[in-house]
Amino acid sequence: MAKVNLKEAPFYLAEEEIETVQRWKESLSPEQMIGQLFCLMGGDYSIEELKDLVSNYGVGSILYRPAPTDEIKENYEALDQVVPVPLLKAANLEEGGSGGTADGTLFGWPMTVGATGDESICEDFAKCCAKEGRDAGINWTFSPVSDMSINPLNPITNVRAFGDDLQLVLNMTKTYATTIQKYGVAACAKHFPGDGVDFRDQHLHPSYNHLSADEWYKTYGSIYRNLIDNGLLSIMTGHIVCPEVSMNKNPSLKYEDCMPGSLSKELLTGVLREEFGFNGVITTDATIMGGYTMNMPRKKAVVQSILAGADMLVFSTDFQEDYDAITEAVQSGAISKERLEEAVTRILALKAVLCLRTYEIPQIQCEQAAQNCAQNAITLVKDTSEKYNEGTSYLPITVEKYPNIRLILLGEDALYDGSMREVAVSYFKQKGFDVYEYHPIEDDLHGTSQIPTDEITVYLANEQTASNRTTVRLNWCEKHALDIPRFINEQRSVFISLSNPYHLMDIPRIPIYINGYSATKAILIAALDKLTGAEAFQGKSPVDAFCGLRDTRI
Repeated sequence: MAKVNLKEAPFYLAEEEIETVQRWKESLSPEQMIGQLFCLMGGDYSIEELKDLVSNYGVGSILYRPAPTDEIKENYEALDQVVPVPLLKAANLEEGGSGGTADGTLFGWPMTVGATGDESICEDFAKCCAKEGRDAGINWTFSPVSDMSINPLNPITNVRAFGDDLQLVLNMTKTYATTIQKYGVAACAKHFPGDGVDFRDQHLHPSYNHLSADEWYKTYGSIYRNLIDNGLLSIMTGHIVCPEVSMNKNPSLKYEDCMPGSLSKELLTGVLREEFGFNGVITTDATIMGGYTMNMPRKKAVVQSILAGADMLVFSTDFQEDYDAITEAVQSGAISKERLEEAVTRILALKAVLCLRTYEIPQIQCEQAAQNCAQNAITLVKDTSEKYNEGTSYLPITVEKYPNIRLILLGEDALYDGSMREVAVSYFKQKGFDVYEYHPIEDDLHGTSQIPTDEITVYLANEQTASNRTTVRLNWCEKHALDIPRFINEQRSVFISLSNPYHLMDIPRIPIYINGYSATKAILIAALDKLTGAEAFQGKSPVDAFCGLRDTRI
């Protein structure tokens, strides 16, 4: 079968499974063969439109954005009635079941898991993703995020990566992928050749991994080799240019001619297929992103991705336009029948792995497992408060020492499962503190003589990075920035970040800084428990939270 040995890694198909793949392929019309190359967003179409796309066009995969589990499952079951071959049912299960369903558990972003340093917690993480994903019918996840959070200014990696330590990322990505695949959900590691070096967003334009070839092979390359060697079934390629590796594979390339991974034959065929021996499915990242569309005309780009080595195109700006471009390329011979058959064979082999075998449903209490992760992840990054408090730390915060809490909230109040304000106020009141929220716009600039001696300021920040949000920094009240930790010598203060580990660049002199990595109720309560001495801090920072700045340690 067209360059694909289905008996070998990662599919390991038995003879009867190979025969089924052959029957599936023979049952597909030429139009449906081309349709197998597409993964579409289910929410962009009515269920009747999707039935037409999967039956007549043979679209190979559908991804639904998070919606109620029963709704997603019902839609997939309706599509199952009309598909010529099984569907790949995709989701982004990168932070828990919540990545696939609206009622799923936000277990914690990968960096939360990374901060525990505990692979057994990572196993629980993957089990929860598998359990809640499969409850909705999902069998393919665009995870684990296999990037490294090297650049604190990168708006995409941040808490979506396990960390910046190579060994940690090696261990956690392997554990996640092997565990979730054990329970019948194929992992698709992303974003090859690797995000987190640039400070820009590949969703908006091509971004760059500018490491030298030697350094790339030692880091990002070793992450993907490790995953491939341990049975990874699929890889998602990012709109990230890796010029030194591309020019190393093809010395005739000029810097300006290097393409993002999603369009690069040097990276997909040269590195993944030929050098790393990867025999699984390769997909693009979403082709609606600026990092994809800006490189060449759209009709040329979708063809180039297939020629470069991608087997599946994820999302379309206009499905019919993209489908027609691939069809024309196949009919003209620009995409050979052998290349089309190779891509479809891999896609069908992945479907065989997922649909012809029986998998156990993991037995796990996701909410309880997430709470355990939270308790082990909260990290005391910095405590220099003894300099300001006669040689004694402010911690733990107790009613006896500081009966009054001045609460300052930054960013979004909404947690995934509650209100930051309501959870914090309720917590402190139950502990016996008097707590009030500080509103700087209602205050005036003043000196230090008015500062109470029996009060401590608790900052809670929920400033989350997100696609298309190019920068996330702490912003302060326009009225004299009255909410900054101005009087650190006279006014006791601690800072808890729930969703971004790099805020020290903007509050370098804060005496106490704590990271939680995920904006959930479990994380916030665990952080407050540690703040008040109910539990010890156990997390270890998986990144340089000091942002490479010496003054943030003062």
